[in-house]
Amino acid sequence: MIVQTFINFYLKTFFILTPFFVLSAFISLTKDFDDTEKKQTAVKVTVGVLISCFIFFLFGKYIFELFGITLDAFRIGAGTILFLSAISMISEKADTKSQNNSRDIAIVPLAIPMTVGPGVIGMLLVTGAEAGTISEKVIIGLAILLAVLSVGIILYLSSSVKRLIGAQGLIILPKITGLFVSAIAAQIIFTGIQNFLHLG
Repeated sequence: MIVQTFINFYLKTFFILTPFFVLSAFISLTKDFDDTEKKQTAVKVTVGVLISCFIFFLFGKYIFELFGITLDAFRIGAGTILFLSAISMISEKADTKSQNNSRDIAIVPLAIPMTVGPGVIGMLLVTGAEAGTISEKVIIGLAILLAVLSVGIILYLSSSVKRLIGAQGLIILPKITGLFVSAIAAQIIFTGIQNFLHLG
């Protein structure tokens, strides 16, 4: 049961972080960087994503209490945003044309909002509020940690990954990821609606 929960949340978080969409953006935004700069940027992105994810995961419950939002209402809202993000991933290329001349792109826009966007924030808030026990929070927290590190490794090895999957692969993989994310979003929405109707 523990292993199943860990694997389930690892895979869910990994796909919601849209690693291949982020990879294509990372490659485009760092095309003028040397190999050392790319790796340093990948490390910064990973740290930024990690901190952001755990803030939303650990303090989501208090955010709900502060604003008086029910968990199921947030599920429906977060699921909808996540679903729209998935549609955008499937139908469009990564929006990397608006590059600025700054080389400090690790936190904005790569970590936030490209990796940790509204859909990811919504999922983490819901997951954190749902986790009732300390042991559950630890298991899910470790799954989130591993998922973020997995994305970080992909970015760290971006040059090798680009050679491995090719330009066409960078177009196709975000679309496949988008399909998985849309299914996760639909499940979150259906759970929220189902619980809302039962409560009603």
